[in-house]
Amino acid sequence: MRTRIDILFILVCMAFTTTSMSSLFGQDALTVPQQKPGTTQNAQPPANLSSPEVLVRDRQKNAIGVAPDFYGTDGLTPDEAINVAVYENCNRSVVNISTLGLRSDRFFMRSTEEGNGSGAVIDAKGHILTNFHVIERAQHVNVTLYNEETYPATLVGADPVNDIAVIKIEAPAEELFPVSMGDSSTLRVGMRVFALGNPFGLERTMSQGMISSLNRTLEVQRNWIIKSIIQIDAAINPGNSGGPLIDTHGRLVGMNTAIASRVEQSAGIGFAIPVNLIRRVVPELIKHGRVIRGEIGITHVTVTDQGLRVSRLTEGGPAEKAGVRGPAVSRRGPVILVDRSAADVIIAVNQQPVATAAEFLGLIESKKPGDVVTLTILRNKSIHEIAVTLGGDVRNTDGFGI
Repeated sequence: MRTRIDILFILVCMAFTTTSMSSLFGQDALTVPQQKPGTTQNAQPPANLSSPEVLVRDRQKNAIGVAPDFYGTDGLTPDEAINVAVYENCNRSVVNISTLGLRSDRFFMRSTEEGNGSGAVIDAKGHILTNFHVIERAQHVNVTLYNEETYPATLVGADPVNDIAVIKIEAPAEELFPVSMGDSSTLRVGMRVFALGNPFGLERTMSQGMISSLNRTLEVQRNWIIKSIIQIDAAINPGNSGGPLIDTHGRLVGMNTAIASRVEQSAGIGFAIPVNLIRRVVPELIKHGRVIRGEIGITHVTVTDQGLRVSRLTEGGPAEKAGVRGPAVSRRGPVILVDRSAADVIIAVNQQPVATAAEFLGLIESKKPGDVVTLTILRNKSIHEIAVTLGGDVRNTDGFGI
């Protein structure tokens, strides 16, 4: 008796589900227009298969018919139309960058090193946006446009700490199609994006995916971390670096820069530098050749449980002038004694706690020469605040360590 009740209950549920699904999708999604009297159930497909209509099968009558108005006039679905429009509008803005450099091994033997990357035209003057690591060790750089014309490029400016570089070619304005700039602050996880570039040297290739996460951090140099990185699942491979990340409106929202993979090919996790950072950096690169940042005069720190202990100060630098103390140095005969415990421990910058050298540098490098920052320090078990007026920018970004 219980088994019969269970069976009846299942049959009722199945009938209810069928009715609900039918009402959810509607007749147009499952069947075709009503056939005229006298036609057969197994009607043949229309002879003109190039018609912008889609063939569907009636699940109940096993008949083939045509669902009207599903495709556009060009035979594309709405999603396909967006994909095609993005590519047709943006692919001429993408360039292929080939580099040639010299590499020395540990025996001081030199060999040529070829590289390949991507870039994007950003104005009609011939400025090209790319990653710094694409052209970092290059002796010669060539840029190939959409029309297969190749031009030698010169370096305009670079910002290694953000992996951004601008190069320039002397090409006719009519051959240059600048990419439209978007706004990365409006991005949301789940939005569709397109990665354009030259993976493995295959020119102007487009892959699509979505934004997987926002506000990631990515370390591009020792102790230098880019914040607000965009994580995407679009396929990015070697050669894609420097290529544009485009939204569905055909606007640049980022620059593809790295992948998370053990085999140096796409594993579904890619990273892009947000366009709002690019907007801030590029004008300075074009004007000054570098990003002008404030210098605090603290060249080394040591990470401790309490904070960042000052290991080395620039003599006569802003921090030393403001009263920040490094290790105490004394001489006893021929022996030089260094008391590191006497050095100040930095706890916060402008009331923002810092626990790593990268966090400290991130706060300082966002300032300009002449800006005043307040360091909260621990000295002899007491908390002090010291105002430091930043000096000129540090050109050698590798000089900071832990």
